[in-house]
Formats: sequence, C-alpha cells, structure tokens
Amino acid sequence: MTETFDQAQDLVAALPRQERARLFVWMAEDMADQHPGIEFDPRVCGGSARIAGTRIPVCSLESWRRLGSNEAELLRNFPSLKASDLVNAWRYVERHPHEIDREIQENEMAE
Repeated sequence: MTETFDQAQDLVAALPRQERARLFVWMAEDMADQHPGIEFDPRVCGGSARIAGTRIPVCSLESWRRLGSNEAELLRNFPSLKASDLVNAWRYVERHPHEIDREIQENEMAE
C-alpha cells in the first residue's frame, strides 16, 4: 500500500499547480461524500445513485448517453429531469466511473 501511495504522491507532485487544485477539490468533495442532487437509498433502485426525488438511476442516464443520446433527448425522454440534474449525474459519473461501469454491466447481464 505504501508503494501505491508513494507512486500517487509522485504523480500528484508532477502535476501543474492548477491541476493539483482541481484534484484537491475533487478529493475533498469525494471524501465528504457530497453529491448534490444525487440520492442513495437501499430501498429505492437497489441503493444505486439516483437523481434526487426520482427513481432514475445515474447509471441508466450514463448508459443512454453512451448509446448516443444527447442531453436534449434525455430531457425529452425523462420529463421530470432538469438540465441541472444531468450536470449532477455527469459529475457523479466522473467521480465514480468504476461504480457506474459495474452497474451498467450488471444491468446488461440481467437483460
């Protein structure tokens, strides 16, 4: 584990100052587990990250996006969504790509 940390530390040190600042903000938000507009409840959508106040999982939106749907199409197909919901979803996808990839894969296998 120490070797991995040391490697990460070297990589971060090599980043330009502006990129280190972006990384710091990302890490602070991730560590605080703050995901505006995203909710989790094991009783809803199996506990997957979803748009607050809806039953729309973030992984479903990302799956549609990967299949070529643009934001206008998503907003049209999910009339309860607002543009800000998509911004929150994409931010969550960016911060948790492995989780989203796994959920998309699990959903594809279940079909």
